[in-house]
Amino acid sequence: MWHEGTIGVPNDNGKYTVVHYWVKAYDEGSQYGIEGGRISKLTLKVEGKVIYNYDRGEDVPPQNEAAEMALAILMHEYN
Repeated sequence: MWHEGTIGVPNDNGKYTVVHYWVKAYDEGSQYGIEGGRISKLTLKVEGKVIYNYDRGEDVPPQNEAAEMALAILMHEYN
């Protein structure tokens, strides 16, 4: 099932970086999921730029701290 949304990640200047996400997560984990989990596809973007992408394997590693934080949140939520 696909999920889409935004996450506000606090940044150094006291504001938030808006991270848009698209997640495809299944009911059960699989060998194609992140760390064998339920997320098989995940894209994170900031201002139209891909900052992380996973499509049955990591295509674009986390590009910055906002990507790492958003990934951790989504792993907790969907994986």
